[in-house]
Amino acid sequence: MDALGYTEHGFRHAGIVAETARNIIESLGQDGRIAELAAVAGYLHDIGNAINRLGHPDTAALMAFSLLNEMGMPATEVAMVIAAIGNHEEDLGSPVSAISAALILADKSDVHHSRVQNQNPLTFDIHDRVNFSVQKSNMRVDLDNKSINLELTTDDQSASVMEYFEIFLSRMLMCRRAADFFGYKFKLIINGIEM
Repeated sequence: MDALGYTEHGFRHAGIVAETARNIIESLGQDGRIAELAAVAGYLHDIGNAINRLGHPDTAALMAFSLLNEMGMPATEVAMVIAAIGNHEEDLGSPVSAISAALILADKSDVHHSRVQNQNPLTFDIHDRVNFSVQKSNMRVDLDNKSINLELTTDDQSASVMEYFEIFLSRMLMCRRAADFFGYKFKLIINGIEM
């Protein structure tokens, strides 16, 4: 992914997505095993990028099927994990289960300056500028207000809020559908202002 000029999709991203997906499920008071399966899906969701960026959710689901099957995971659990992985991309995916909804929210919330692999600001594309501008990113379940909030602290000198929407609108719409799955609202809060 680095050689292709994409943001970081390695162990850092996999770990953050896994932990965030687990936290979402736990925060909503759902079953502990479902939280664990959400973490597994989060950790494996991008392994298909090792083969090709295009179609990586399908490839990742197939690769995860082989790995989890060989490890002896029950078929029903394998099916839940690979369905979540196969549905995590905004163009074709949808929240088909609690695991899937949590994975979508976790994946789309990982926007942060540490994901920028190209450190030369003169060569930044819009994705680099937007990710570089985000100093802090937090996905929080607000039980009192029944909302799932993506809270960002950004440096508007690196990228404007409008640029964020230009490249992430489809991702935020997918997050809204994922939050809807749980009966919650999705809120995007940038520098303390709800969008």
